[in-house]
Amino acid sequence: MIESRARTDSAERLRSRIAAELTRARDRSRLLTDAVDDDDLVRQHSPIMSPLVWDLAHVGNQEELWLVRDVGGREPVRCDIDDLYDAFRHPRRERPSLPLLGPGEARSYVATVRAKVLDLLDGIRFDGRRLVADGFVFGMIAQHEQQHAETMLATHQLRAGPPVLAAPPPPPAAVRVGGEVLVPAGPFEMGTSTDPWALDNERPAHRVELPAYVIDAAPVTNAAYREFVTDGGYADPRWWSAEGWRHRRAAGLVAPMHWRRDGADWGCLRFGRFGPLVPDEPVVHVSYYEAEAYAAWAGKRLPTEAEWEKAARWDPATGRSRRYPWGDGEPTPEHANLGQRHLAPAPVGAYPAGASPLGVHQLIGDVWEWTSSTFRGYPGFAAFPYREYSEVFFGTEYRVLRGGSFGTDPVACRGTFRNWDLPIRRQIFSGFRCARDARPEEAAAGRAEPGR
Repeated sequence: MIESRARTDSAERLRSRIAAELTRARDRSRLLTDAVDDDDLVRQHSPIMSPLVWDLAHVGNQEELWLVRDVGGREPVRCDIDDLYDAFRHPRRERPSLPLLGPGEARSYVATVRAKVLDLLDGIRFDGRRLVADGFVFGMIAQHEQQHAETMLATHQLRAGPPVLAAPPPPPAAVRVGGEVLVPAGPFEMGTSTDPWALDNERPAHRVELPAYVIDAAPVTNAAYREFVTDGGYADPRWWSAEGWRHRRAAGLVAPMHWRRDGADWGCLRFGRFGPLVPDEPVVHVSYYEAEAYAAWAGKRLPTEAEWEKAARWDPATGRSRRYPWGDGEPTPEHANLGQRHLAPAPVGAYPAGASPLGVHQLIGDVWEWTSSTFRGYPGFAAFPYREYSEVFFGTEYRVLRGGSFGTDPVACRGTFRNWDLPIRRQIFSGFRCARDARPEEAAAGRAEPGR
């Protein structure tokens, strides 16, 4: 009887958590769509982004497909719109021409779907089927909606017109952070086999052996990146890969996206407001090619995905990999800049409680960090619950980003979480940090040499 009561209590706690995560995601979707009028909702603000109203109905449609129909076995709410909201059938640039649900219809649809989901959640059993074990499919849907919320936030950054979003500024720097950190040679466990809501591309856990390397203690800042711009970095092909240089010329890139000349200096446009660059903020809205060029100019390189994860998760005292840099506990506002609490990256040094055991800062939140790795499955990868989440993107076309941004929700961010995008993309909240191979004397001394 005690064991049965414990299982019941565990299931109730899981139901409460699922309901809370679904509600938080929907509250954010409402905030981002209610902030603009109906004309803005149906307008396409960039050919590489969907109209906001498409994102809203799409998250409802995925919720209906997986939870109402599959898990719940209930009658469809709107089976006539499945094709319209299939992301693989219609490229973003074509979506405004589709007979999409209007703003009122979309809001009514997602509300109806959510009511059915919360009703079936009351009686769901979290056993007997892998899809529902530990609430996985509910967690997948909560993460999916939060991922689209971040996409909608990026659309807001691209929209013209007066500001409609507001948030308090991020905290100031609490400690001074700079220089590099040596990560000693040796193995670590990459990925996870135990995190119940981890997605298929994060699995399975596997051992990776790395030589000693050096990684920046913080993301590259606006001030540091401005030096690259001022030094003519965008005009010098020495720093760019052949593909990067071709793209830089074709796209006419001269600075990060949203940087604008402000007299003799640079400012930036952020959610409809123009202001001066904040020197100690991580640079944001740079493509992989720009990050790669900066790293070459600085005499370094971008870290591999494995190097990034070891710096973020490996604890030298125990040899184990943590869920987050600070440990296994969920992120708090003291650990990281996540969840759209702020509308900008925080200055370097703002989150000392979030540093890794090796002293690497702000690996979670603020800006997605480009790595040099292409997107591939781990050894033993198995697609679940569908190939289109990860497997169809595997190959050399995409580069991996890690760590989340100020627009990423905690439910969709952990030390194992993998994001990916085309190397030309910079509308996302993307930045980077640099790495390099350790010199023999550094590896022997167990620390990076300052000033080198």
